Amino acid sequence: MEEKPDFEQLRRMMVDYQIRSRGIRNEKVLSAFLRVPREEFVPEELKLSAYDDCPLPIGFGQTISQPYMVAIMTELAEPESGNKVLEIGTGSGYQTAILCEIGCEVFSIERIAELAKNAEIKLKKLKYNPRIFIGDGTCGLKDYAPYQTIIVTAGAPDIPESLIEQLEENGKIIIPVGDIFSQTLIRGIKRKEKLIRENHGGCQFVPLRGKEGWKQSGSS
Repeated sequence: MEEKPDFEQLRRMMVDYQIRSRGIRNEKVLSAFLRVPREEFVPEELKLSAYDDCPLPIGFGQTISQPYMVAIMTELAEPESGNKVLEIGTGSGYQTAILCEIGCEVFSIERIAELAKNAEIKLKKLKYNPRIFIGDGTCGLKDYAPYQTIIVTAGAPDIPESLIEQLEENGKIIIPVGDIFSQTLIRGIKRKEKLIRENHGGCQFVPLRGKEGWKQSGSS
């Protein structure tokens, strides 16, 4: 009989060797990564690779981000229990689950209906209750604004104005900005209607598609 993988041990190793060792220090973030079963958010045939130090395909040309990238984006958000967070790009729901585990009130938008539905099923199974919407994430969710934090899990040509408008004063947006192939991870902090930008290094995400992102046709 084939031995069942010890996902709990793999999870601890991921936190110790991929996340903590690279400088992530926020204990709320580290604890969330220890508790959320990443293997539940990858396709069945990739479960054995769930804790590898890389992104993985989840279908429809989308990916679940590398564990460290999810960790640094979460740490930059400085999340606290009760924070109102808008997530752009639900994907498989892993980043959503991390935020819910910390205790955030999560609103998440996904443009691909099947991904959104699959993520919602997985999240409910694990007793997480974010509010998931299908639509154009580049326009945000104005009806529920303002947000203390916005996390964008796809690469944008620039920070969408609609998202900046939906941030509260002193709110933070974490977003990859650049071209189709590579981006810089930006943290923007809203101060007196202006956005103070911080550069947090290079990254590579799938394109953020939509009205205020990359258009669907061609390379732009």
